[in-house]
Amino acid sequence: MKQELHNHIYLCRHAVGTPLELARRGQKLGLEVIGISDHAALPDNRWPDIRMSYSELDLYDQLIEDAKKAVPAIRILKGFECEGLPEYFTYYKEELLEKRGFNYLIGSGHYIWLKNQWQSSFSCLNQPQALELYTEQLVGMIESGLFAFIAHPDLFGLCFESWNLRLETAAKAIAQASKAKGVPLEINGNGYWRNPVGGRAPFPWASFWEVVAQVGAPVVINSDAHSPDQLGQNKKQSLALAQNLGLTLWGVQELGLGKSLQAG
Repeated sequence: MKQELHNHIYLCRHAVGTPLELARRGQKLGLEVIGISDHAALPDNRWPDIRMSYSELDLYDQLIEDAKKAVPAIRILKGFECEGLPEYFTYYKEELLEKRGFNYLIGSGHYIWLKNQWQSSFSCLNQPQALELYTEQLVGMIESGLFAFIAHPDLFGLCFESWNLRLETAAKAIAQASKAKGVPLEINGNGYWRNPVGGRAPFPWASFWEVVAQVGAPVVINSDAHSPDQLGQNKKQSLALAQNLGLTLWGVQELGLGKSLQAG
């Protein structure tokens, strides 16, 4: 099935576009399913520079509902990309999934608690203990059962120039948890837009995905579009990586979103 389930809109403060614009772009690309999955609003409004405020949840809901009505030819799912902090898990489950009826949530590890402060996983994972804390966070998200898949698990490619034993150990732990719980890992095409690290895209990192292939964990592919024109742009590269390694790709049915599609 032609799908894109990881996409952002203007409400996160670092993307442009609306659900309607993404849906129209997806329709032009021949997508059957598109998921709107901006960075989740948090009840305490933590990290407000990269996400909507809690007070904007109703607006987010309405924008997606409006897009569904305007572009009925494509199935539009309502999601969020969520931080993997257990203190928010009850909120994710009770408010987002149950009360508001979100179709799915994506688990992401953008921050870790290190040296008595929150640090960005985009820059800190080469510090002592940081990679291990990041790995624990991703495994915890997988084991929680709350998330449809885990976004850009190889984010640490931003912080390391070459593959090493620590990375191999982290990759195996993440992949083994993914396989055991049936929670896919995401090949995230957004990394192809970023500055090279060690002569390669920071992510997707082929060395990580070789481990995933060896373990046999399931995989999804997404653009992580931050504007409508980024939708699907790097799909061919991501798909080639998956096919070359013989990765097991999942669609909406395998993700358990079939009922959501039927219900609209």
